[in-house]
Amino acid sequence: MKNSTIHLKRYKNTIDFLKLVLPAPATILDLGVRNQLSILMEENGYKVINTNGEDLDDIYTSVKYKDIDAVTAFEIFEHLIAPYNILKEIKCNKLITTIPLKLWFAGAYKSNTDMWDRHYHEFEDWQFDWLLEKSGWDIKKTKKWTSPINKIGIRPILRKFTPRYYAVYAEKKLK
Repeated sequence: MKNSTIHLKRYKNTIDFLKLVLPAPATILDLGVRNQLSILMEENGYKVINTNGEDLDDIYTSVKYKDIDAVTAFEIFEHLIAPYNILKEIKCNKLITTIPLKLWFAGAYKSNTDMWDRHYHEFEDWQFDWLLEKSGWDIKKTKKWTSPINKIGIRPILRKFTPRYYAVYAEKKLK
């Protein structure tokens, strides 16, 4: 799988956050199909089970696993029309997730060729926190980082100083 330097830097930040909140070895249900990040997680000592590309807005069976240590969702929830529903259905009590943050100087990502690769939501951090809390999660740790873009222009310069990615570690609220 070919990845740009930008993706590899982003993945490094994601892996570093994962290691901080859930040291390996651990068994993870990763929402999304197997990809380069899944492979990197395995290379770092995690056992990774991926979902199969099913529409997570409608099909929740994959998040009913109980014999896992955590669910990860790295840049998944912005692609869902109703992320609240699947967040409520997750049976595991630990969630590690990242999302791209809404940027005031750039619109939401929209692919004209791939119906799955669209952002229905680009959250501000407080909005995503609220979604997690309302769906039954207690936020334990967060981290933000900027986009590692090395281009010339106003937007690339703003991206060097404006956090683009938001990572959250949350646990199910006790009832």
